[in-house]
Amino acid sequence: LNRHYFALPTNPGEQFFMFCTLAAWLITKAGHPFEQPQEYDDPNAIISNVLSQLRSFGRPVDFPLSKLKAGYGEQVCYVLDCLAEEALKYTGFSWKRPAYPTEELEEEEITEDDAELTLNKLEEDVVEEESDNEEDFIDLNVLKGQTFRSDMNDTPKHEEILQSTTDAVEWNLEVERVLPQLKVTVRTDNKDWRIHVDQMHQHKDGIESSLKETRGYLDKLHNEISRTLEKINSREKYINNQLEHLVQEYRSAQALLSEAKEKYQEGSGGVTERIKVLSEITEVLERVKQETEEKGSSMTDGAPLVKIKQALTKLKQETIHMDIQIGVMEHTLLQSKLKEKSNMARDMHAAMIPEATVGAY
Repeated sequence: LNRHYFALPTNPGEQFFMFCTLAAWLITKAGHPFEQPQEYDDPNAIISNVLSQLRSFGRPVDFPLSKLKAGYGEQVCYVLDCLAEEALKYTGFSWKRPAYPTEELEEEEITEDDAELTLNKLEEDVVEEESDNEEDFIDLNVLKGQTFRSDMNDTPKHEEILQSTTDAVEWNLEVERVLPQLKVTVRTDNKDWRIHVDQMHQHKDGIESSLKETRGYLDKLHNEISRTLEKINSREKYINNQLEHLVQEYRSAQALLSEAKEKYQEGSGGVTERIKVLSEITEVLERVKQETEEKGSSMTDGAPLVKIKQALTKLKQETIHMDIQIGVMEHTLLQSKLKEKSNMARDMHAAMIPEATVGAY
Protein backbone atom coordinates (compact mmCIF):
# COMPACT_ATOMS: atom_id res chain seq x y z
CA LEU A 1 0.00 0.00 0.00
CA ASN A 2 1.31 3.43 -0.89
CA ARG A 3 1.03 6.28 1.57
CA HIS A 4 -1.89 7.86 -0.34
CA TYR A 5 -3.89 4.63 -0.72
CA PHE A 6 -6.72 5.68 1.62
CA ALA A 7 -6.64 9.37 0.63
CA LEU A 8 -7.83 9.20 -2.99
CA PRO A 9 -10.63 7.05 -4.53
CA THR A 10 -9.33 4.24 -6.75
CA ASN A 11 -11.49 1.14 -6.15
CA PRO A 12 -14.07 1.65 -3.36
CA GLY A 13 -14.80 -2.05 -2.83
CA GLU A 14 -11.16 -3.04 -2.61
CA GLN A 15 -10.32 -0.01 -0.47
CA PHE A 16 -13.18 -0.76 1.96
CA PHE A 17 -12.13 -4.42 2.36
CA MET A 18 -8.51 -3.39 2.84
CA PHE A 19 -9.58 -0.79 5.42
CA CYS A 20 -11.60 -3.37 7.39
CA THR A 21 -8.76 -5.92 7.26
CA LEU A 22 -6.15 -3.37 8.35
CA ALA A 23 -8.40 -2.03 11.14
CA ALA A 24 -9.02 -5.55 12.47
CA TRP A 25 -5.29 -6.27 12.45
CA LEU A 26 -4.50 -3.03 14.29
CA ILE A 27 -7.20 -3.70 16.91
CA THR A 28 -5.72 -7.17 17.50
CA LYS A 29 -2.25 -5.61 17.80
CA ALA A 30 -3.66 -3.14 20.36
CA GLY A 31 -4.62 -6.02 22.68
CA HIS A 32 -8.32 -6.39 21.83
CA PRO A 33 -9.17 -9.67 20.05
CA PHE A 34 -11.07 -8.91 16.84
CA GLU A 35 -12.30 -11.38 14.24
CA GLN A 36 -10.88 -10.90 10.77
CA PRO A 37 -13.68 -9.71 8.42
CA GLN A 38 -14.60 -11.60 5.26
CA GLU A 39 -15.61 -10.26 1.86
CA TYR A 40 -19.32 -11.15 2.18
CA ASP A 41 -19.86 -9.87 5.74
CA ASP A 42 -22.29 -7.06 6.51
CA PRO A 43 -20.38 -3.75 6.12
CA ASN A 44 -22.57 -1.94 8.65
CA ALA A 45 -21.82 -4.58 11.30
CA ILE A 46 -18.09 -4.45 10.60
CA ILE A 47 -17.99 -0.63 10.78
CA SER A 48 -20.05 -0.56 13.99
CA ASN A 49 -17.71 -3.11 15.61
CA VAL A 50 -14.64 -1.11 14.56
CA LEU A 51 -16.11 2.14 15.90
CA SER A 52 -17.12 0.49 19.17
CA GLN A 53 -13.55 -0.70 19.62
CA LEU A 54 -12.33 2.81 18.78
CA ARG A 55 -14.66 4.28 21.44
CA SER A 56 -13.37 1.73 23.96
CA PHE A 57 -9.90 3.24 23.44
CA GLY A 58 -11.32 6.64 24.45
CA ARG A 59 -11.25 8.14 20.96
CA PRO A 60 -14.12 10.46 19.94
CA VAL A 61 -16.27 9.43 16.97
CA ASP A 62 -18.35 12.35 15.66
CA PHE A 63 -19.11 11.23 12.11
CA PRO A 64 -21.73 8.87 10.62
CA LEU A 65 -21.06 5.29 9.56
CA SER A 66 -21.61 6.10 5.89
CA LYS A 67 -18.33 8.06 5.79
CA LEU A 68 -16.37 4.82 6.20
CA LYS A 69 -18.23 2.77 3.58
CA ALA A 70 -16.37 4.47 0.72
CA GLY A 71 -13.05 3.09 1.99
CA TYR A 72 -11.21 6.39 1.58
CA GLY A 73 -11.30 9.92 2.97
CA GLU A 74 -10.45 11.88 6.06
CA GLN A 75 -12.50 9.71 8.43
CA VAL A 76 -10.85 6.49 7.22
CA CYS A 77 -7.39 7.99 7.70
CA TYR A 78 -8.43 9.24 11.18
CA VAL A 79 -9.62 5.77 12.28
CA LEU A 80 -6.46 4.07 10.99
CA ASP A 81 -4.26 6.73 12.61
CA CYS A 82 -5.94 6.30 16.02
CA LEU A 83 -5.75 2.49 15.85
CA ALA A 84 -2.08 2.63 14.82
CA GLU A 85 -1.30 4.89 17.80
CA GLU A 86 -3.08 2.50 20.19
CA ALA A 87 -1.18 -0.48 18.71
CA LEU A 88 2.14 1.34 19.16
CA LYS A 89 1.22 2.18 22.77
CA TYR A 90 0.28 -1.43 23.53
CA THR A 91 3.48 -2.83 22.00
CA GLY A 92 5.59 -0.32 23.95
CA PHE A 93 7.08 1.34 20.89
CA SER A 94 9.18 4.41 21.58
CA TRP A 95 11.00 6.76 19.26
CA LYS A 96 14.78 6.71 19.51
CA ARG A 97 16.96 9.78 19.54
CA PRO A 98 18.07 10.87 16.07
CA ALA A 99 21.53 9.72 15.02
CA TYR A 100 23.30 12.62 13.36
CA PRO A 101 26.12 11.84 10.92
CA THR A 102 29.54 12.67 12.24
CA GLU A 103 31.25 15.48 10.41
CA GLU A 104 34.94 15.04 9.69
CA LEU A 105 36.98 17.90 11.00
CA GLU A 106 39.16 19.72 8.54
CA GLU A 107 42.76 18.77 8.99
CA GLU A 108 45.23 21.59 8.92
CA GLU A 109 48.84 21.18 8.00
CA ILE A 110 51.33 22.98 10.18
CA THR A 111 54.52 24.22 8.62
CA GLU A 112 57.92 23.80 10.22
CA ASP A 113 58.11 27.36 11.46
CA ASP A 114 54.41 27.40 12.71
CA ALA A 115 53.98 30.77 11.08
CA GLU A 116 51.35 30.01 8.39
CA LEU A 117 48.65 27.38 7.81
CA THR A 118 48.04 25.72 4.44
CA LEU A 119 44.67 24.58 3.05
CA ASN A 120 43.81 20.90 3.01
CA LYS A 121 42.91 18.95 -0.06
CA LEU A 122 39.17 19.22 0.49
CA GLU A 123 39.25 23.01 0.60
CA GLU A 124 41.39 23.06 -2.52
CA ASP A 125 38.84 20.92 -4.39
CA VAL A 126 35.97 23.16 -3.25
CA VAL A 127 37.92 26.24 -4.23
CA GLU A 128 38.69 24.78 -7.64
CA GLU A 129 34.99 24.04 -8.21
CA GLU A 130 34.01 27.55 -7.14
CA SER A 131 36.73 29.05 -9.32
CA ASP A 132 35.37 27.06 -12.29
CA ASN A 133 31.86 28.36 -11.64
CA GLU A 134 32.99 31.91 -10.94
CA GLU A 135 35.77 32.65 -13.40
CA ASP A 136 35.53 36.38 -12.89
CA PHE A 137 36.21 36.24 -9.12
CA ILE A 138 39.37 35.40 -7.21
CA ASP A 139 39.30 33.53 -3.87
CA LEU A 140 41.57 35.06 -1.25
CA ASN A 141 42.33 31.73 0.43
CA VAL A 142 43.33 30.11 -2.88
CA LEU A 143 45.45 33.12 -3.73
CA LYS A 144 47.16 32.89 -0.33
CA GLY A 145 47.78 29.14 -0.79
CA GLN A 146 49.14 29.60 -4.25
CA THR A 147 51.46 32.40 -3.16
CA PHE A 148 52.64 30.31 -0.21
CA ARG A 149 53.37 27.30 -2.44
CA SER A 150 55.08 29.48 -5.00
CA ASP A 151 57.18 31.00 -2.21
CA MET A 152 58.13 27.56 -0.95
CA ASN A 153 58.98 26.25 -4.43
CA ASP A 154 60.65 29.34 -5.83
CA THR A 155 62.71 30.43 -2.84
CA PRO A 156 66.09 30.05 -4.57
CA LYS A 157 64.80 31.79 -7.71
CA HIS A 158 63.50 34.75 -5.67
CA GLU A 159 66.85 35.09 -4.04
CA GLU A 160 68.50 35.41 -7.47
CA ILE A 161 66.11 38.22 -8.63
CA LEU A 162 67.44 41.51 -7.32
CA GLN A 163 65.58 44.01 -9.55
CA SER A 164 62.52 44.04 -11.81
CA THR A 165 62.88 44.29 -15.59
CA THR A 166 59.15 45.06 -16.15
CA ASP A 167 58.28 48.43 -17.67
CA ALA A 168 56.19 50.61 -15.38
CA VAL A 169 53.93 51.82 -18.20
CA GLU A 170 53.13 48.29 -19.32
CA TRP A 171 52.54 47.33 -15.67
CA ASN A 172 50.06 50.18 -15.21
CA LEU A 173 48.26 49.29 -18.45
CA GLU A 174 48.00 45.66 -17.33
CA VAL A 175 46.70 46.76 -13.92
CA GLU A 176 44.04 48.98 -15.51
CA ARG A 177 42.99 46.13 -17.79
CA VAL A 178 42.71 43.51 -15.02
CA LEU A 179 41.42 45.86 -12.29
CA PRO A 180 37.67 45.29 -12.97
CA GLN A 181 38.21 41.54 -12.66
CA LEU A 182 40.18 41.74 -9.41
CA LYS A 183 37.20 41.26 -7.12
CA VAL A 184 38.31 39.33 -4.06
CA THR A 185 35.74 37.09 -2.35
CA VAL A 186 36.27 35.54 1.05
CA ARG A 187 34.52 32.15 1.58
CA THR A 188 32.74 32.22 4.91
CA ASP A 189 32.66 29.30 7.28
CA ASN A 190 29.44 28.74 9.25
CA LYS A 191 31.41 27.30 12.16
CA ASP A 192 33.40 30.46 12.70
CA TRP A 193 32.54 32.22 15.96
CA ARG A 194 32.94 35.62 14.34
CA ILE A 195 29.98 34.88 12.06
CA HIS A 196 27.87 33.96 15.07
CA VAL A 197 28.91 37.18 16.82
CA ASP A 198 27.98 39.20 13.74
CA GLN A 199 24.63 37.43 13.57
CA MET A 200 24.03 38.15 17.24
CA HIS A 201 24.79 41.84 16.66
CA GLN A 202 22.46 41.89 13.65
CA HIS A 203 19.67 40.24 15.62
CA LYS A 204 20.26 42.64 18.50
CA ASP A 205 20.01 45.63 16.16
CA GLY A 206 16.84 44.17 14.63
CA ILE A 207 15.33 43.61 18.06
CA GLU A 208 16.18 47.14 19.15
CA SER A 209 14.71 48.65 15.99
CA SER A 210 11.56 46.53 16.34
CA LEU A 211 11.37 47.40 20.02
CA LYS A 212 11.43 51.12 19.23
CA GLU A 213 8.47 50.75 16.87
CA THR A 214 6.51 48.45 19.15
CA ARG A 215 7.24 50.57 22.20
CA GLY A 216 5.50 53.49 20.54
CA TYR A 217 2.46 51.33 19.78
CA LEU A 218 2.46 49.90 23.29
CA ASP A 219 2.71 53.37 24.86
CA LYS A 220 -0.15 54.54 22.70
CA LEU A 221 -2.21 51.49 23.67
CA HIS A 222 -1.34 52.04 27.34
CA ASN A 223 -2.47 55.67 27.15
CA GLU A 224 -5.74 54.68 25.49
CA ILE A 225 -6.39 51.99 28.09
CA SER A 226 -5.62 54.38 30.95
CA ARG A 227 -7.96 57.02 29.47
CA THR A 228 -10.67 54.42 29.05
CA LEU A 229 -10.25 53.28 32.67
CA GLU A 230 -10.48 56.88 33.87
CA LYS A 231 -13.67 57.36 31.87
CA ILE A 232 -15.10 54.15 33.31
CA ASN A 233 -14.24 55.24 36.86
CA SER A 234 -15.78 58.66 36.34
CA ARG A 235 -18.93 57.18 34.84
CA GLU A 236 -19.15 54.70 37.69
CA LYS A 237 -18.88 57.50 40.26
CA TYR A 238 -21.53 59.53 38.42
CA ILE A 239 -23.88 56.55 38.27
CA ASN A 240 -23.32 55.79 41.95
CA ASN A 241 -24.10 59.41 42.86
CA GLN A 242 -27.23 59.47 40.71
CA LEU A 243 -28.53 56.11 41.92
CA GLU A 244 -27.57 56.38 45.59
CA HIS A 245 -31.15 56.74 46.82
CA LEU A 246 -32.22 53.80 44.67
CA VAL A 247 -29.38 51.76 46.10
CA GLN A 248 -30.51 52.61 49.62
CA GLU A 249 -34.08 51.65 48.76
CA TYR A 250 -32.76 48.41 47.27
CA ARG A 251 -30.79 47.68 50.43
CA SER A 252 -33.82 48.34 52.64
CA ALA A 253 -35.94 46.11 50.38
CA GLN A 254 -33.30 43.40 50.65
CA ALA A 255 -33.36 43.71 54.46
CA LEU A 256 -37.16 43.42 54.48
CA LEU A 257 -36.95 40.47 52.12
CA SER A 258 -34.44 38.71 54.38
CA GLU A 259 -36.74 39.28 57.40
CA ALA A 260 -39.73 37.96 55.45
CA LYS A 261 -37.71 34.90 54.41
CA GLU A 262 -36.80 34.22 58.04
CA LYS A 263 -40.45 34.51 59.10
CA TYR A 264 -41.48 32.30 56.22
CA GLN A 265 -38.92 29.69 57.24
CA GLU A 266 -40.17 29.77 60.84
CA GLY A 267 -43.78 29.50 59.68
CA SER A 268 -42.93 26.73 57.22
CA GLY A 269 -41.24 24.81 60.05
CA GLY A 270 -44.41 25.01 62.19
CA VAL A 271 -46.54 24.05 59.19
CA THR A 272 -44.45 20.97 58.51
CA GLU A 273 -44.77 19.86 62.13
CA ARG A 274 -48.55 20.37 62.04
CA ILE A 275 -48.74 18.51 58.74
CA LYS A 276 -46.99 15.54 60.36
CA VAL A 277 -49.46 15.63 63.31
CA LEU A 278 -52.38 15.88 60.88
CA SER A 279 -51.13 12.90 58.90
CA GLU A 280 -50.85 10.83 62.10
CA ILE A 281 -54.39 11.84 63.18
CA THR A 282 -55.80 11.00 59.74
CA GLU A 283 -54.15 7.56 59.89
CA VAL A 284 -55.73 6.90 63.32
CA LEU A 285 -59.09 8.15 62.03
CA GLU A 286 -58.95 5.89 59.00
CA ARG A 287 -58.14 2.91 61.20
CA VAL A 288 -61.09 3.71 63.54
CA LYS A 289 -63.43 4.15 60.58
CA GLN A 290 -62.39 0.79 59.19
CA GLU A 291 -63.01 -0.91 62.54
CA THR A 292 -66.47 0.73 62.96
CA GLU A 293 -67.41 -0.26 59.42
CA GLU A 294 -66.39 -3.84 60.09
CA LYS A 295 -68.42 -3.92 63.36
CA GLY A 296 -71.47 -2.26 61.75
CA SER A 297 -71.41 -4.65 58.81
CA SER A 298 -71.15 -7.60 61.19
CA MET A 299 -74.10 -6.30 63.30
CA THR A 300 -76.47 -5.69 60.40
CA ASP A 301 -75.48 -8.78 58.51
CA GLY A 302 -77.67 -11.98 58.96
CA ALA A 303 -74.92 -14.32 57.99
CA PRO A 304 -73.96 -15.11 61.64
CA LEU A 305 -77.57 -16.13 62.45
CA VAL A 306 -77.66 -18.42 59.47
CA LYS A 307 -74.38 -19.93 60.58
CA ILE A 308 -75.76 -20.41 64.10
CA LYS A 309 -78.92 -22.12 62.77
CA GLN A 310 -76.85 -24.37 60.56
CA ALA A 311 -74.68 -25.21 63.53
CA LEU A 312 -77.76 -26.00 65.69
CA THR A 313 -79.25 -28.30 63.06
CA LYS A 314 -75.93 -30.01 62.71
CA LEU A 315 -75.72 -30.42 66.48
CA LYS A 316 -79.26 -31.89 66.52
CA GLN A 317 -78.37 -34.36 63.84
CA GLU A 318 -75.21 -35.29 65.70
CA THR A 319 -77.20 -35.75 68.95
CA ILE A 320 -79.65 -38.03 67.13
CA HIS A 321 -76.80 -40.11 65.77
CA MET A 322 -75.26 -40.22 69.20
CA ASP A 323 -78.58 -41.39 70.77
CA ILE A 324 -78.85 -44.16 68.17
CA GLN A 325 -75.28 -45.22 68.81
CA ILE A 326 -75.94 -45.13 72.59
CA GLY A 327 -79.03 -47.31 72.15
CA VAL A 328 -77.12 -49.76 70.01
CA MET A 329 -74.32 -49.85 72.56
CA GLU A 330 -76.82 -50.39 75.43
CA HIS A 331 -78.48 -53.22 73.49
CA THR A 332 -75.16 -54.89 72.77
CA LEU A 333 -74.14 -54.45 76.40
CA LEU A 334 -77.42 -55.98 77.60
CA GLN A 335 -77.03 -58.92 75.29
CA SER A 336 -73.49 -59.47 76.48
CA LYS A 337 -74.68 -59.33 80.13
CA LEU A 338 -77.48 -61.78 79.49
CA LYS A 339 -75.18 -64.12 77.66
CA GLU A 340 -72.67 -63.94 80.44
CA LYS A 341 -75.39 -64.60 83.04
CA SER A 342 -76.67 -67.61 81.12
CA ASN A 343 -73.16 -68.96 80.87
CA MET A 344 -72.68 -68.59 84.61
CA ALA A 345 -75.96 -70.35 85.33
CA ARG A 346 -75.01 -73.21 83.02
CA ASP A 347 -71.70 -73.58 84.70
CA MET A 348 -73.28 -73.59 88.12
CA HIS A 349 -75.86 -76.21 87.11
CA ALA A 350 -73.17 -78.42 85.66
CA ALA A 351 -71.21 -78.23 88.91
CA MET A 352 -74.22 -79.05 91.15
CA ILE A 353 -75.29 -82.35 89.43
CA PRO A 354 -72.18 -84.40 90.36
CA GLU A 355 -72.49 -83.49 94.06
CA ALA A 356 -76.05 -84.80 94.15
CA THR A 357 -75.05 -87.98 92.56
CA VAL A 358 -72.24 -88.45 95.10
CA GLY A 359 -74.61 -87.85 97.98
CA ALA A 360 -77.09 -90.46 96.62
CA TYR A 361 -74.49 -93.08 96.52
